[in-house]
Amino acid sequence: MKVSELARRAGIAPSAVRFYEELGVLPPAARRDNGYREYGADALARLRLVVALRRLGLAPVDAGRLATLCMERGEVDLDLAPLIAEQRAAVDRQRADLDRLDSELTDLELTIEAAGRARQTHEVATMPSDPIQVLFVCTGNSARSQIAEALLRDFGGGEFEVNSAGTQPGVVNPYTIRVLDEIGIDWSAARSKSVTEFMGRPFDYVITVCDRARQTCPVFPGNHNTLHWGLDDPAEVEGTDAQKLEAFRRTRTEVATRLRPFVELARRARATGARAG
Repeated sequence: MKVSELARRAGIAPSAVRFYEELGVLPPAARRDNGYREYGADALARLRLVVALRRLGLAPVDAGRLATLCMERGEVDLDLAPLIAEQRAAVDRQRADLDRLDSELTDLELTIEAAGRARQTHEVATMPSDPIQVLFVCTGNSARSQIAEALLRDFGGGEFEVNSAGTQPGVVNPYTIRVLDEIGIDWSAARSKSVTEFMGRPFDYVITVCDRARQTCPVFPGNHNTLHWGLDDPAEVEGTDAQKLEAFRRTRTEVATRLRPFVELARRARATGARAG
């Protein structure tokens, strides 16, 4: 096959074929009588492997070495094994980041919808001076919902009245108190509360913060706008004190990421509803 066909079948430009030949990654092709280079199936297989390795992050020369070993000896150079493992770990991290971003975007879309519903409610039933009522709900009310309550109290100030509760309340996790203390919030007097304490109270927003994949969040009855933020439970992380503390810090960051747009959207919904009323 000619260089143009080789490049097309490998998914690269013809100039890239020449680049790999100049580096020695791809052996030079034999010349036909008319002067054109002729590539065979081995060249295509090698080039496809090199391109695949390059997409994983390997440098051209390293990709060429590994491709040669795979094709000629069926062995992997042990010097390249750590590099491959590192690239695989990077791919896993990128996949996790994309999954988290997808979750955050979904949560933001739902928050926008909830703010729109809340705006219509405020047009009829709420005085603009009333604080925005928010309840965070999970199972134990020991970590995620407590962190969310503390951060929204800090972010929202007097414009929000915030509570949290659980269907099976226990005690506030010590790591919850520690990660909040790190950012200047004294949460040492907090207690875990039952959802029964809030039955019958009006709320503008009820936000569940359970992990979508592993836990079914409770349903809180009443007339309100419900949101679900799927957060992993940091209390489930096992390991050293440092590893557990880092898990709670990640939860604090994830909650803050969701709260900042929520605060602004809830404020705008209240202001728009007040003007319309």
